[in-house]
Amino acid sequence: ELFGSVEPLLPSLREDGVAVWVLGRGPYPPGALALQELLDAASEELQPENVWEPRDMNETCLYIFTSGTTGLPKAARVSHLKSIMCLGFYELVGASSRDVVYLALPLYHMAGSLLGIVGCLGIGATCVLKEKFSASQFWDECRAEGVTVFQYIGELCRYLVNQPQRPGERQHGLRLAVGSGLSPDVWRSFQRRFGPIRIVETYGMSEGNVTLFNYTG
Repeated sequence: ELFGSVEPLLPSLREDGVAVWVLGRGPYPPGALALQELLDAASEELQPENVWEPRDMNETCLYIFTSGTTGLPKAARVSHLKSIMCLGFYELVGASSRDVVYLALPLYHMAGSLLGIVGCLGIGATCVLKEKFSASQFWDECRAEGVTVFQYIGELCRYLVNQPQRPGERQHGLRLAVGSGLSPDVWRSFQRRFGPIRIVETYGMSEGNVTLFNYTG
């Protein structure tokens, strides 16, 4: 559904040697490769390790495009090693395979894709993946899905504490909230209003090599 936005750029992309892959059957004009037919034809047998195993774990695995706070979005290189390290994220903050993680962060950023999805894979946890965050429906969804862990960015918690109070908003199974950018006033309001939920605040950057965790609360 996004191909129409890219199609006018195909000639210039071809001149620059940029490949365009589309997750669909096509047909597409020259310069765009339809992946669905290739996926359908692919064998389910795993290829030998020397085909897919990176020669060096510090080689580029993927690029994460930053939000462009100081200009246009910039591609941050993420190595295979850093991607693999994200498998341990939820274990570091105290989650386990018994948890159900609520994730409504965009998957084109590191927090949603690598820490969220890859982190759930790392511990074998269930992930409730939401296309769009809704502060008014959040607690009902937590109860319906049995959510125990919530991954946030700071403003999501602010949206929740700014909602009108309603009955039953402390009747939930949420025990852990983990994320970045939670201000002290919202932190205190969140726990005072919704119960003694453990909060683990983290700080890191897609292009950085150090991450901080506030384990002590």
